[in-house]
Amino acid sequence: MEFRIEKLDHVQVAAPKGCEEEARRFYGEVLGLAEVEKPEPLRGRGGVWFEFGNSQLHIGVEEPFAAARKAHPAFVVNGFDELQEALGARGIEVKNDTSIPGSARFFVSDPFGNRLEFLKEGFSGR
Repeated sequence: MEFRIEKLDHVQVAAPKGCEEEARRFYGEVLGLAEVEKPEPLRGRGGVWFEFGNSQLHIGVEEPFAAARKAHPAFVVNGFDELQEALGARGIEVKNDTSIPGSARFFVSDPFGNRLEFLKEGFSGR
């Protein structure tokens, strides 16, 4: 049998119990991701889901909670410089990284301490 993985459907990052409103502020308001309704059987677990392009980001409740400081999702951004400025204006620390030749990228931490990477559209993080 031959198979081929076609695409990434979603990424999940963990957050502590009661994270939903803070996740909505950061991922929805600051990053501009659209919230999507979780399936009914999963709603009691907490957390919140967002959508961008053809992918989703799921914020899932984990107890005990530990932030992912190394593992991270990487987002390709149209308006890379504008996003950096908007994050900085909100007091969010932006860590630029030039360790991969030919890439333009930066890292931030979400409100729960999870690492997030942002890549300039047209550049590669590979």
